[in-house]
Amino acid sequence: MTNILAIIPARSGSKSVKDKNIRPMNGKPMLAYSIEHALNSNKINRVIVSTDSEKYANIASKYGAEVPFLRPAEISGDLSLDIEVFQHVLAYLKEEEAYVPDIVVQLRPTYPVRNVQDIDQMIDLILADDEIDSVRCIAAAKEIAYKMWRKNDDDTLTPLLTDIEEAYNMPRQQLPKIFYQNACIDVIRTSVITEKNSMSGQKIKGYELDHNFDIDTEDEFLKAEQYLRLMEGNNRFVFDIDGVIAEFRADLDYHFATPNKKMIHIINQLYDAGNNIILFTARGYVTKQDWREVTEKQMSDWGLKYHELLFGKPNSDFYVDDKMIHMNDLYSFFY
Repeated sequence: MTNILAIIPARSGSKSVKDKNIRPMNGKPMLAYSIEHALNSNKINRVIVSTDSEKYANIASKYGAEVPFLRPAEISGDLSLDIEVFQHVLAYLKEEEAYVPDIVVQLRPTYPVRNVQDIDQMIDLILADDEIDSVRCIAAAKEIAYKMWRKNDDDTLTPLLTDIEEAYNMPRQQLPKIFYQNACIDVIRTSVITEKNSMSGQKIKGYELDHNFDIDTEDEFLKAEQYLRLMEGNNRFVFDIDGVIAEFRADLDYHFATPNKKMIHIINQLYDAGNNIILFTARGYVTKQDWREVTEKQMSDWGLKYHELLFGKPNSDFYVDDKMIHMNDLYSFFY
């Protein structure tokens, strides 16, 4: 059997969001989500939380993780490195239990939203290729590193990347896609940590995700909490059609409406999560024309999942609602 150990590093204290690792998020401590992700994996067979806090340790134990020790203070500071924490855990397990895992999975407690299948697929990647030292989660960067600069002491600029001549003067569409590590999941061979003194090694495989829920600010905490509420189901959503599900038509001729595929994808995920999806449209409010047949066919042709279609929404320049989620917020959750 391949021994695969999940380590969740959860030191106490936080300057950006106070005690964020154990702060309640949608009904349970944020730390609990990473523990549950590890326990629900089909590949991970042991879960340990490394913490310097008795309080954190009790919470971790309650949710099913092992906490065989408290982390020493000298590797629990703001500037402590992951490698120090992981080497400490592995040294303890080897000395006290003669236990040496083959693979180590890092699940940071600051990332409460994960698909457990991603964990298992990343483990499969490293198991399938002996040459890989680690697999790391990445996401597409919104800012283009080829257009970034270092500012020198004399205020002159040096481009951050120089492999393409004058890339900073090129259209962004012609530049290579850049990724950043999003802190969701890291899968590492134990020997890389203990023998190569590295958390990644030399040959690193990327596993691309389309989201980032790593929490370092209050706004990021609230965003992740809202996403969890959306995806737990049992919510009732009312969506406008034109300007949201369909591209807006100023001429009100909806025969030629075109789908907003990104929003349809989001609504279908909300539907699949067990939410109730209602469509409420102002089509025909001004012209008094009956658009039901056309609309129903469009929703079917576009593959939209919903429970009810309602007509009679008043046409307006602005809508004000105390329970509104802007479509841009939904985009930020899912893209």
